[in-house]
Parts: sequence; structure tokens; C-alpha cells
Amino acid sequence: MATSERGTAPADGAGADQDAGMASVADCLGPGGPTCTGRGRAGVPLRATLALGVLTVVVGSTALALGSPSRDPLLAAGDTTTGSYLAARADGDQAATAVLAGPYQERPGPPVTARYGGGTAAPLAASRPLQAAPAAPSPAVGALFSPADDDGEPFHHCTASVVHAPAGDLIVTAAHCVHDGGFRTRLVFAPGLHDGFAPYGLWVPTRIQIDPRWISDRDPDHDVAFLRVRRAGRAGGRIEDVTGAERIRFDAPAGRPAQLTGYPEDQDTPVSCRHTADAQSPTQLRFACPGFPNGTSGGPMLTDLDPATGTGSLIGVIGGLEGGGDDLVSYSSRFGKDIAALYRRAITNPGPGAAQPGSRAAASAVMPPAAPRS
Repeated sequence: MATSERGTAPADGAGADQDAGMASVADCLGPGGPTCTGRGRAGVPLRATLALGVLTVVVGSTALALGSPSRDPLLAAGDTTTGSYLAARADGDQAATAVLAGPYQERPGPPVTARYGGGTAAPLAASRPLQAAPAAPSPAVGALFSPADDDGEPFHHCTASVVHAPAGDLIVTAAHCVHDGGFRTRLVFAPGLHDGFAPYGLWVPTRIQIDPRWISDRDPDHDVAFLRVRRAGRAGGRIEDVTGAERIRFDAPAGRPAQLTGYPEDQDTPVSCRHTADAQSPTQLRFACPGFPNGTSGGPMLTDLDPATGTGSLIGVIGGLEGGGDDLVSYSSRFGKDIAALYRRAITNPGPGAAQPGSRAAASAVMPPAAPRS
């Protein structure tokens, strides 16, 4: 299955987490504290000029460098030690403008009155036939865009979902959706997208957090990213108050019924399938249901769905092994202690702020990644 683009220092904020007495990784995190109710697939080509890179030829004992590092103004190095990127406000607003200049528009959708599940979880019978099928949009799940410029027609390359956080401003997707040779500087999230309409607005990152091990060697066990977001072009407001949010659960047992959802890159409505989230390995989950094409990377794997809200417990996102899977099976990095630490770092570090000094300039030293599976 093609998926969307698909030495480490301690994560920043680690000391703060310890001081704050965060819950153990086995806990489920939900509103008010710990609770336990409970793929783009590599498909967006790297923009512009990331194809040349540096060619090194060895003649005898002399190494000759031919060419120069290619540049892509839509990628930034960020902080490779911590796996963090503080987004520039102008980048987000320009990206949202590019989306609205295409075939998309904002139109208010039905208000979300019940933000979280709290009742009895609905039983998840397996889909029959076992095949991803069109599904009704969920306010907390949406498409992730990475528009190249203001002239080209935008398209969404990945899927993301709103996940509960104290500040109410967090979404989660696959790391390969936001970092592939550098952090994508122009990202736009459209929750509940359908038929060309963004019913709950357009949201852009203020800060992106991924595990440095993804940056260093694209470790499939760390193919997860958390993004703090703000409403594009508007001041104030929290995405969680508008869309509701999924609860996040760590160390969930494998073999439980689950629902997988994603936005194909050529459709403005999601597809979904219900089956079981089985153990592929100690660090990977597998979900055997065909029909998740390019664009679905980052889509949520949910258990314990609340029928009143449509939200559930997030135990994975399409990504990980083989860039998210193939035409028959989808994978996810398992949400264990490392993903829990990444989540804690994401909710501890501040969101809005100025871009990191020199982050764009540093992008010129970014080397092209391996060719994405698309």
C-alpha cells in the first residue's frame, strides 16, 4: 500500500512532565485527567527541487562532491535534537489561503454538543464485507493538506484527528505526513471535510512534535506526530471545543475490535472499516482490511466508540511498518511508553510563538529522503 510520504537528546519538557506528576503510560488520558474507557500514505511528492541532492564519487582515496544540496522552501530542518518545529504564523495563513483558493470553502456544520464519549461503548462488529467503505464524516477526523503554492490546486495527502489535550489544541497523524527530509512548513487540517466543504474551519500548526528517531533513520516504531493547532486567520478558539476529540490510550492490548478511518487523496469523504487491531510485533499493530489507499496515512485507529459522540479511544494511526502497509493490511506504531512521552512533550511545550531562528535557512542542508511509496 502506498502511504503518504510515506543519537538523541532527552525530549524537551521531560523534566516538566516529571514535576507535574503525569499519569503512567498505561493510563488512558481523557478530559479531566486519566481515564480508561478504553495512513498521506507516502504519496505527497517532495516539492520543487528535492531530487538532486549530493552525488559523491570516490576516485582513489579522493571523494568528489558533485552538485550541491537541493533546497525546498516548503521544508525546514527544525530542531532535530528534540524533533520539534515551531511554525511561522505566515506559513499557516498562506497555506490556508491556498486551500480556499482552490475548490474548497468553509461552511458551518452542525454544532458538536457532546465533546467526549462517556457512556457505554458500542460493540464493534466486523465490517461485512471486510472492505473499507465510504463513511459519514466525523467532526474530530479530517484531511491534512500541504499546498505547494497559491496557484496550484490543493489536495490532501494525509489524514489526522483531534486528540484530547489540556489546552484543547492537539491533533495527531503519522510522522511521515509532516516530516520527510524536513518539516513541512505549510500544513492545513480540515476536520469533518466533505464534498469540498470544511464545516469546522481550517486549522494550521503552531508546533509539531515527532520523535528524533524518525528524523535520524525513519524508525517505523516512531511514525507518529502531534501538532498543536490554531484557527487559520482568526484569533482565539480551541479546536477541541469545535469538533470534540478522541481520547488517547497507551499500552492497549492487541486483538480488540477497532475502527480504522482515513481520507483517500482523491476523495473528500472518508472511508472506514471495522475489524481487529492485532499484534504484528511488540512495537507494531496490524489491521487486516483492504481499501485504504493513498491519503489515508495518519488516520485514527479507534476502540470503544461512543455512539452518542462517534469518538473513541485512539490506540494508533496508519503508518509505521512499510510506511503504513499495502493494499490488504494497514499498520500502526504501537502506542507505548515512547509515544506517551511524545504526547506529554507535545502538551507541555508552548504552542504559538515565533518560528525558530534560521529554521528555513537550515532547510538548505536537508538531504533528499528515500523515494516515497505512492
